[in-house]
Parts: sequence; C-alpha cells; structure tokens
Amino acid sequence: MSMPELFVIALGLSMDAFAVAICKGLSMKRMSWKNAVITGLYFGGFQGGMPLIGYLLGTSFRGMITSVDHWIAFLLLGLIGAGMIKEALGREEDEAGQSDSFDVKTMVPLAVATSIDALAVGVTFAFLNVQIVPAVSFIGVITFLLGIAGVKIGNVFGLKFKAKAELAGGIILILMGCKILLEHLGILPFK
Repeated sequence: MSMPELFVIALGLSMDAFAVAICKGLSMKRMSWKNAVITGLYFGGFQGGMPLIGYLLGTSFRGMITSVDHWIAFLLLGLIGAGMIKEALGREEDEAGQSDSFDVKTMVPLAVATSIDALAVGVTFAFLNVQIVPAVSFIGVITFLLGIAGVKIGNVFGLKFKAKAELAGGIILILMGCKILLEHLGILPFK
C-alpha cells in the first residue's frame, strides 16, 4: 500500500474522531490546548492501536481466506463507510461527546467508539500485507493532529462541520474499498 493510499485511509478513519473532537471543542467555554492535546492523544492512540489488534487477528486467519481477501476488504470498508454516511445524513445532532469533561471515564469510551472501524481496517491490512508498524503509526499521528484541530474548530465554529466530516470519511472508505477490489480483480492496475 502506497503512502498516499495510507494517508487517504488515515483521513477516512479519523473523521469520526474529528467529529467528536469538534463536539469536545463546543463544550469548552475557552479554548484549552491542554484538553485539545489530551483529546488528540486518546483518539490518536486508540485509532493507531485498533488496526494493530485487527491486523493481529487478521494474520491468524489469512491463510484460510486469501482467495477472498479483496472481497472482505471491499465489504468491510464499504460497510464502515456506509455506516458513517448514514450517521452523517440521518441523525439529528445529539449530545454525545459534548461533555465538558476530559477525564478517563469520558474519553476512553469516546476513543473506543470512534476507533472500532479501525479494527476492521486492521483486519484488511493483514490480507493486503501492509507494513503494520508504519501504517498504525501514521494513522495514529494523523488522528492525533485532527483531534487537536477538531477541538479548536469546534471551539471556534461549532457543529457546522461535524456531519460533513463524517460524510467525507464514509465516502473515502467506500472509495478505498472499491479501489482494492478493482485492483485485485485486474480492472485497475496495481498502485
């Protein structure tokens, strides 16, 4: 997997965390860089860790399903992306993530909830033979930076970008799934 492809996947995966970080920024009366960094660390750490767990699970089963791995990657990325698009288009703005607390009890559930899709992507990485350490590091750093940016944007602009970020993330993941499938079917040349 090339660096531009990995960057696109990292952006797509980080959009849920970015949207929740915007909500965290909304909850602050004044911008706190300390809380923005805390948010980035939680989201980046979990977003980087979940694909590693998925990769480890995927490598356990890779030998059994290599003939259909591209279909699995396509389906997982497509389902994750469709879910993100559905959330972006179908829900009213809720209060989730708008607590003004940045403690462990608040941040861990948010970080886990926004990184579940990364677990499934990690499984697809196992099938695609991605170099996992650089990949999860890159995903974690991108999410860390977008987490900080989301808190700042939320503090300045409000909920205006939340649904758009989730919609963009969903579209990106679906397109990446289609690209993987088309490459493995020989319709698109590799890389």
